[in-house]
Amino acid sequence: MSLRDRAAIVGVGCTHFMENWTSSAEDMIVDAVFEAYADAGIEDPNRQIDAVFCGSLYSAMGPVDVSEALKLYKPLTSVYNYCATGTEVVRAAVMAIAAGAYDTVLAVGYDKPKDRGVSGPPVAFRGVRDLPATPAGWFALAAAPYFAKFGAGREELAQIAVKNHHNGTLAPKSFLKKEITVEDVLNARMIAWPFGLYDCAAQTDGAAAVIVTRADLARNHPKQPVLVKAITSHCAPHPHTDPDHDFLRWKATENAAQDAYRMAGIDDPFRQIDVAQLHDCFTLTELLSYEDLGFIPKGAAKEHIASGTFTLAGELPVNTDGGLKSFGHPTGASGARMIVENTLQLRGEAGARQVQGAKLALSHNIGGYPTGCAVSILGVE
Repeated sequence: MSLRDRAAIVGVGCTHFMENWTSSAEDMIVDAVFEAYADAGIEDPNRQIDAVFCGSLYSAMGPVDVSEALKLYKPLTSVYNYCATGTEVVRAAVMAIAAGAYDTVLAVGYDKPKDRGVSGPPVAFRGVRDLPATPAGWFALAAAPYFAKFGAGREELAQIAVKNHHNGTLAPKSFLKKEITVEDVLNARMIAWPFGLYDCAAQTDGAAAVIVTRADLARNHPKQPVLVKAITSHCAPHPHTDPDHDFLRWKATENAAQDAYRMAGIDDPFRQIDVAQLHDCFTLTELLSYEDLGFIPKGAAKEHIASGTFTLAGELPVNTDGGLKSFGHPTGASGARMIVENTLQLRGEAGARQVQGAKLALSHNIGGYPTGCAVSILGVE
């Protein structure tokens, strides 16, 4: 069953992503959801919301965090797919609408990892072919083969960091509002070659909420409806144990993109997609995703980065709000935050970072560490 045009987003909300030492997870859920209620014109959620879908990687209490924070006691489902959890929450909401189970549902992704007292994700994963098992270590493995085959290098990665830092200065709720230079990136302390400090996304606290309703009911809400053209999730063999993995791509991204394009009726994503939010946990991840999503041919990223294709003024702006690089990555919230940004872009409400005339927007969220990927495509008429 295709999900195309069966559901519409009618309200979005998002907290300021930050190291939030003064608010609880419940506080952040309330802030994001009540902003979404106001955006959707929902004044009586107990009457107007039929069900809730939520997701968090670091929740201490599970979905009850959401029902207790909101005092909203509805059918409540928790969704989990590691870093792709935020998109999976919205996908579950859309599937429930499309199946006819509910008319209007709330999707909320949130996480507050800073309270754990550590600076990064837990190092509790299997080894990476006997190499250190950190996220930076995983993704760095793809750099040397890509650089050797296609001639790119740390300078191209640095330009991605500079772009996303600039875009983040234009997003009121971003964590990092700091312009940087290519030299800053190249001279920063090394984390895992070729990733220096500015090639890596930070961890932050944050929550994002999306209200989804039946497409035929969307006009009952005050803002311009944003139709879900496609939302999907796909997986692939684990790249660390897949004998056919060439370290030049993430197969899960390629699989999810093909599924999403089929659902949305897209055959030329570079020309048909107007704006995109990509999973830039590391600068190389964004570079590979340009190609894995079929925006450009494999190996062409270097020339497109040099020509500014993916800047705000380019042919296909990417990570218009600064992405994970500027917002940080509270795991359960990031995918929902991307959908919030695309909704604002499609409604013409993105302020200084607005992509003029945007009609079709894609978000891309790697998960399943890192064997999965979720992709959404939203559009306005």
